[in-house]
Amino acid sequence: MSMEEAFSKLDVIVGQLESGESSLEEAFQIYQKGMELLKECSDKIDKVEKKMMKLNENGDLSEF
Repeated sequence: MSMEEAFSKLDVIVGQLESGESSLEEAFQIYQKGMELLKECSDKIDKVEKKMMKLNENGDLSEF
């Protein structure tokens, strides 16, 4: 899943939670899905940050 897709799903989740139309149990399940998506996004961002840190002076990725 791309970051854009994840953010789109998170936007839907926020809308569902803000609507107040879900039962407490449903809201918890929706919230849990949102937290899982946030973790995925955070992991992807961490990977990109690590790659950027490994860029050498020429703009190339250094060897691992």
